[in-house]
Amino acid sequence: MDNSVANEKGRIKRVVIAGGGTAGWIAAAALSKKLGELLDITLVESDSIGTVGVGEATIPPLRTFHRLLGIDEQSFMRATQATAKLGIAFENWGREGERYIHSFGKTGTSAWMCDFHHFWLRGKEMGFDTGIGDFCLEHQAAEAGRFAAGPKSPLNFAYHLNATQYAAFLREFSEKHGVTRVEGTIHDVRQNSKTGDIESLLLEGGREIAGDLFIDCSGFRGLLIDKTLHSEFEDWSHWLPCDSAVPLQTRATGPAMPYTRSIAETSGWRWRIPLQERVGNGLVYCSRYLSDDAATTLLLERVDGEPLTDPRVIRFTTGRKKQTWKNNCIALGLSSGFIEPLESTSIHLIVTGIVRLLQLFPFTGVEPSLQQEYNRQTQRELEDIRDFIVLHYHVNQREGDVFWDHCRQMDIPDSLAQRIDLFRERAHAYQNNDELFRVDSWVQVMLGQGLQPQSFHPLTQMITEQEMQQLQSGLRAQVAQGVNALPPHHEFIRQYCPSSAPVPA
Repeated sequence: MDNSVANEKGRIKRVVIAGGGTAGWIAAAALSKKLGELLDITLVESDSIGTVGVGEATIPPLRTFHRLLGIDEQSFMRATQATAKLGIAFENWGREGERYIHSFGKTGTSAWMCDFHHFWLRGKEMGFDTGIGDFCLEHQAAEAGRFAAGPKSPLNFAYHLNATQYAAFLREFSEKHGVTRVEGTIHDVRQNSKTGDIESLLLEGGREIAGDLFIDCSGFRGLLIDKTLHSEFEDWSHWLPCDSAVPLQTRATGPAMPYTRSIAETSGWRWRIPLQERVGNGLVYCSRYLSDDAATTLLLERVDGEPLTDPRVIRFTTGRKKQTWKNNCIALGLSSGFIEPLESTSIHLIVTGIVRLLQLFPFTGVEPSLQQEYNRQTQRELEDIRDFIVLHYHVNQREGDVFWDHCRQMDIPDSLAQRIDLFRERAHAYQNNDELFRVDSWVQVMLGQGLQPQSFHPLTQMITEQEMQQLQSGLRAQVAQGVNALPPHHEFIRQYCPSSAPVPA
């Protein structure tokens, strides 16, 4: 048995990560970099078990995580064929033929009593024909295909990346910081007969890996958290009815734009994620309204470029484990639950899950108070993100499509209904404490999908037309100046981080 020397009773020294992929190696990288001198970390994975490997769009907090670990941005971007992401272009989500961008930037300038969109709504009432995105640098840079990174860059951005190569990059990083990788397939999980805690993983061939704390990164299988510990699942498919996805990689046919595309289709939506030399594509859909064969045919008809992979169907159910931390096991990634990738939150949730564990690490033993706090924070985070995703589906004007009619008419969580009512009645948007999506994000999506407020903050009545003209002209000039100072995105990538990784043939 590996790591068989028993620790002082109750103390946590040996950490075993079950599964590799993005989740496993993010966990290994964070634990080894920050707590490696205090822990013995082992990761078990099998080359024969594939990973989902389609989470290739990210959001800006990943850059903070990389800084926490001391990861060099250029090296990371070269190794993963990365490009920049300034936001997501949503096409046909409000009405057929309409388009808006949910950008990562700050829009305009706000007063302490109300946010900028109140002044913009007042300007519309005055007759000023401007889009809310006219006042956001990231929005306009995305539209213009311009980008720059580095210490002096004013942009708030994320990445498009090759998930498989990202896992390989983090594996190399983790092993340099002392993580032991064990190749093998987990055959059985051994538990303490009294407590139910996991004691070891038994691999095919008879090798046994003992541990004090286990991290389940086994994907949808949930080998530890589900199959062994039977953590209850909370199903959200009545709010998020899509249950299938077909991913497909194609060869790039032109320069990569610095944003993700999300295109609504009759029974779901299609993604397009541009890397340096290939494009990640896929269709998320509801199998009640679209067959697998029809979904695959639709995707193949829509993509540009030569296919590099064969399409395959992935099944999922949206929802969460009620206990992400149960006994001495913490679930990360797909084993903890799934919220579809509409706003690219999958990798982010892995990161926040492991950072939360770093903050609450049970060095002296697993205590109920630690588990409860970890699970409480996780629940709140997931529910806030869930509401933001449901918003996109519910606030649509695609009348005549059975799937979209259902989404528009379905019941929604009370927490989301309150947000929609506040915005519709008073243009009020807010961000909860520790909530991921900011006021700007909620406003861009609600306005972008056609939710028009009936009124706005009365403070804006105090501004004259001349003052509004000066305000808008000044802000637009600042944004235009910022955009003009940026190089074309593809030229920046070519000079800053050209890919060092082979492209699939």
